[in-house]
Amino acid sequence: MPFELASTAFAPGKPIPRKYTCDGENISPPLQWGDPPQPTRSFALIADDPDAPAGTWVHWVLYNLPAGARALPEAVRSDATLPDGSRHGQNSWRRLGYGGPCPPSGTHRYFFKLYALDTVLDLAAGASKEQLLQAMKGHILAQTEVMGLYARK
Repeated sequence: MPFELASTAFAPGKPIPRKYTCDGENISPPLQWGDPPQPTRSFALIADDPDAPAGTWVHWVLYNLPAGARALPEAVRSDATLPDGSRHGQNSWRRLGYGGPCPPSGTHRYFFKLYALDTVLDLAAGASKEQLLQAMKGHILAQTEVMGLYARK
């Protein structure tokens, strides 16, 4: 399977189910991906909304996922450090972990971006998206993404 990101919860470019939003259970959707290029040492994930009125809104920052990982289950815990050693960064609500789609109006696009890295990042839990992007510079072997839509009723 190529290095592509997908979710069993929503098809690319289609609506994200309410369960994964602020109007539902506000839990992270399941994600899975194929084999990354060698020599991947870890993965990083950023989920954000570029359509937010105040600029891009960050919904999820997760890094140092093990190189052997090929999926994230539904409802990933928001702990600073997870049992597999991966670490949560801070979202735009200034909290760790996933925060689901919650657009103030209209239909927004939500991009889940996965990066294959040639290193394990020396970055403490709680880093911002900007700090993660800076730490990843020069270490990205490949990246893939899946986009879902959400509009509040």
